[in-house]
Amino acid sequence: MCQCQVACIINVIENYMNRDHLLEQIRKKKSFLCVGLDADSQLLPDVVRQHADPVFAFNKAIIDATAAFAVAFKPNTAFYEARGADGWESLLRTIAYIKEQYPEVMVIADAKRGDIGNTSQLYARAFFEQMQADAVTVAPYMGFDSVAPFLGFKHKWVILLALTSNKGSSDFQYLTTDSQQPFYIEVVKKAIQWAHADQLMFVVGATHPAELAGIRQHAPDYFFLVPGVGAQGGDLAEVAHAGMNSTCGLLVNASRSIIFASSSEDFAEAAATEAQRLQLAMEELLQQKGIL
Repeated sequence: MCQCQVACIINVIENYMNRDHLLEQIRKKKSFLCVGLDADSQLLPDVVRQHADPVFAFNKAIIDATAAFAVAFKPNTAFYEARGADGWESLLRTIAYIKEQYPEVMVIADAKRGDIGNTSQLYARAFFEQMQADAVTVAPYMGFDSVAPFLGFKHKWVILLALTSNKGSSDFQYLTTDSQQPFYIEVVKKAIQWAHADQLMFVVGATHPAELAGIRQHAPDYFFLVPGVGAQGGDLAEVAHAGMNSTCGLLVNASRSIIFASSSEDFAEAAATEAQRLQLAMEELLQQKGIL
């Protein structure tokens, strides 16, 4: 990619990837859908395997098919890292394609990083400067100094893990603290002291709607990235009723249920159908809340 293209992409990000732009896209598309680009190379349809970069060919088709219904794309970096240098190349090409063709759509690098000192700073540079992601998921376990380097980039977002949708979330996240609050609540209460709602979001799993409502009480203005709707069994309406605020405040992610809706040649069309189904449901929920 030439320097001019890189400069143009950076300019687009500085102009658009802020809270106002995200809210504008939600209202414009009548959607708060995030499409997870978990491109498992073992599950790709045969039709894309003939390409030199099958993962990018698959992602490109999914992106083109669903961009009209999505306000964010979220590649889970594990699916790319597992393939070594080729995987990183697919990821870079995927993000560059989104930035060139759909610059209005947020790109979330689902990397779940979290370390201290120079290491954390280098992770932040990798995802924000080299990959040009707009947001990155970060683990809070090591505290503020592990998160702070990610907060130093203009119009970039940190999405902090609060309450995850996996079964093992109960191992630590529900432990009661001295204040008689579960640990995930203490994470949220502490983190909102670190950054405002125009730079920080929280991951809250769709399989915990009651807990989501409790977190919303402590973080009324913050966006929540909500995985678990679709293949993991989370209910969209329950999530919206529990977590939506006056401006929406939600990015609901669906991955496998969209991108692997079909394993045949019609995989992109099937993905578009599923994405539109969710978008229409989201439109109704936004209308019920008076946002549209």
